[in-house]
Amino acid sequence: MTRGYEQVEILLVEDNAADAELTLRALKSHNFVNNVCWVKDGREALDFMFCQGQYAGRSALNSPKLVLLDLKLPKLDGIDVLRELKANERTRLIPVVMLTSSHEERDLVESYRLGVNSYIVKPVEFDDFVETVSGVGLYWMLANRVPES
Repeated sequence: MTRGYEQVEILLVEDNAADAELTLRALKSHNFVNNVCWVKDGREALDFMFCQGQYAGRSALNSPKLVLLDLKLPKLDGIDVLRELKANERTRLIPVVMLTSSHEERDLVESYRLGVNSYIVKPVEFDDFVETVSGVGLYWMLANRVPES
C-alpha cells in the first residue's frame, strides 16, 4: 500500500479490516497493491479525493483511476460518498465500483441512480472473493478506458 499519495491508482474505501486485507491480497496477485490507498470511512474517502483534512497536501491533479467503495461505512456511508463524487466536476468521471455485502435492491438502485459504474456483492468464499476482486482490478485498471479529465 502506498504512502506516496501522488501515485495512487486505486482508492479502497473499506471499514472492515479483514475485507480490506482480502482485497489488497487479491490486488497484489496482479501487482496493483503498491498503487492502492486504503481509507477506513466515508469522511476520510472524501478528504482524500478532495485533498482536505489530513490529505490537504495531496495534489488534486493526481486522482485515483478507480474507487472501490464499500456501502456500509462509518461517519459517511458509501451512498453519500458516491453522491459527492458524482456531483463534483473534477471527480465525476472517475470510475466507482461499489464492492459491498449488501444484497438490498434499494442500495443497488440508488447506487446506479447516483452514477456508480458497477455494483458487486462481495463473495463469501475466499477463492471467489479473490477471483472477483482480481477481475475488477484487471478490468478497470487495464481494459477500461476513461476520458482524460
